[in-house]
Amino acid sequence: MPAMLRERNIRGIISQLTTLYLNNRTRISRAVYITLFVALINRIRHAIAEQKAASVREAVKRAERVGTTSSTADEPEAAATTKKKRVELNREFFRSLLRLLRIVVPGWRSKETRLLISHSFFLVLRTLISLKVAAMDGAIVKALVKGNGREFLKRIVWWMLIAVPATFTNSMLSYHQAELSLRYRTRLTQFIHDKYLSQLTFYGISALDDRIKNPDQLIAVDVAKFSNSLAELYSNLAKPILDMTIYTLSLSKSVGGEGVVFMSLLVQLSANVMRALTPPFGKFVADEARLEGEFRFQHSRLIDHSEEVALYAGHEAEKDTLDKGYFTLIKHVNYILRRRFYHGFMEDFVIKYFWGALGLLLCSVPVFVKLPGGTVMNMGDRTESFVTNRRMLLGASDAFGRVMFSYREIMELAGYTSRVATLLEVMDDIQAGHFEKKLVSSSGTEDNEAVLKGRGTVVESQDIRFIDVPIISPNGDVLVKALSFSLKPGDHLLVVGPNGCGKSSLFRILGGLWPVYGGTVHKPPFSDIFYIPQRPYLSRGSLRQQIIYPDGLRTMRAKGVTDADLMAILRILNLEHLVELYPEAGWDAEAEWRDVLSGGLQQRVAMARLFYHRPRYAILDECTSSVTLDTEKVMYENAKSLGITLMTVSHRRSLWKYHCRILQFDGQGNYVFTKLDADKRLKLEDEKEELEVMLRQVPEIERRIEELTAL
Repeated sequence: MPAMLRERNIRGIISQLTTLYLNNRTRISRAVYITLFVALINRIRHAIAEQKAASVREAVKRAERVGTTSSTADEPEAAATTKKKRVELNREFFRSLLRLLRIVVPGWRSKETRLLISHSFFLVLRTLISLKVAAMDGAIVKALVKGNGREFLKRIVWWMLIAVPATFTNSMLSYHQAELSLRYRTRLTQFIHDKYLSQLTFYGISALDDRIKNPDQLIAVDVAKFSNSLAELYSNLAKPILDMTIYTLSLSKSVGGEGVVFMSLLVQLSANVMRALTPPFGKFVADEARLEGEFRFQHSRLIDHSEEVALYAGHEAEKDTLDKGYFTLIKHVNYILRRRFYHGFMEDFVIKYFWGALGLLLCSVPVFVKLPGGTVMNMGDRTESFVTNRRMLLGASDAFGRVMFSYREIMELAGYTSRVATLLEVMDDIQAGHFEKKLVSSSGTEDNEAVLKGRGTVVESQDIRFIDVPIISPNGDVLVKALSFSLKPGDHLLVVGPNGCGKSSLFRILGGLWPVYGGTVHKPPFSDIFYIPQRPYLSRGSLRQQIIYPDGLRTMRAKGVTDADLMAILRILNLEHLVELYPEAGWDAEAEWRDVLSGGLQQRVAMARLFYHRPRYAILDECTSSVTLDTEKVMYENAKSLGITLMTVSHRRSLWKYHCRILQFDGQGNYVFTKLDADKRLKLEDEKEELEVMLRQVPEIERRIEELTAL
């Protein structure tokens, strides 16, 4: 008896609470919605405040980094910490993504903006069509349950008619996504090419900075993956968010807002748990792309040095290196697959079954609970309502599931964004004169830290003058603490010294490839200095292109140079037979010139290139090592007759007579800059060699004297 009374009291309390809730349902719903809206606004405000604070911290860190040029070998851990970025959805990701978005979507009037607007229109249209299809599903099942064959066939006809705009909309969405990906890649590739091939940035990335090991992988592969991921993400996020919004509003009208809010809270709670258990797929993708790039670079390196490897019979060693790179990549990919397996199992259970069960409970509300303002429904109406609500709920669940799955896609986009943004950041630093390179100095770089952080002054002038300029090796060794010399037009300079004494570093500074770490450099503009290395670069293109490089045919014509003028240059160097090698094509013949021409012919072609450009200064780095003395004489005499001031690095005594100044390094940090008297220096060298021969004979003479004395 007391138990029955307690049960009646509980039922009475529940009935009173239900009546009270139904009488104030509108007010309570408004209060709940307002509370959720205020919570959302407060969350956004906190996120903005955190963004501003992070921006201030980043600005302080950047200010502290200004002036640093390298990380020493004694600081590997610090350097690694600085270089390696965590790939996650933080302020850095959104800042990098916003920068890339400004590149791929340059303005409101751009083609990309029009494509996005059109894409958005079809996204909305597809959602509206889906709503109509959900309602038609319910009507078809209602007609089927009621046994109304005429109504059933009518609904089927309308179903087939609405399929035409539905399929067209789906095709347009696929087209827009592919077109957006292509547009993004085109914009980003052009932007990167403009920066990469300006201000010698491509050289700085490979020679002066070691933060990016494989820029070719980033430009050719990661940019494409980023563009495709970005285009897919917009569709994969915009469509489900739109579906969730519209389906939720429609469901709230049908089953009540309370059920939708309650289910949303449960879904949000389970989503937070899933997010906490989600592995860092963005970092995994970035690491996979890095390993892919390293593996590709190893193959490219083998192709570039195939001859050397073959001569050393190093194929087994190279195979071990390639196998190690490949299996490191595969090990990482297998690790990602295992993590995705467990994560996918969890996602499928929660999204498809747990949320599906909640959805069935929600769809059953109009059947088991009489909502305020609702009408009495018969079997057909209940069936239609359930099927329609079920269809909308499945659409909303699928949309929310895609939003949840998109978190993994966002993390993958974060990985690609991090790599592409790192490339842009490094190019900006290089163009601003900031380099980060792990130095391996033979004597340590601690004592040279002040020199490495410093920057000198470059002044454009007609002459060449170095005033207290330090010469730094690629490893951070200060080869010469303060180099000073001056050249005027006509002062042909010979640079000599042992290997590693600073000859190449000097000309890299003069050519603008390396920064000036101190002092003052007076030099002519870059266009007035021409460089010819020992192994000249032969570009892809015609024979004419080899002579006029880097000019094009239009530039050559604009200079008033004809093919006859080029033939005259070839005759000077006995190269006219090159045109006759391809009688049909002539100057327009194309070939792999590095394989067609021998080393000596390549050096003569490079000298022909010098005669064509006629610069004010020429840097000749062992550029006659593969030619005869007669050809060498023709090269130097004609170059001097064209008014070109020569700066030569060579150990060949036959070149001394073509120079009047000499800069000699001793390899110990000292140097001598003086006039060069070729005849006198040759006599002294001959006398020195004779004395050295005599000195080598002294031990033999002493031994013979001892033998004679013993007798």
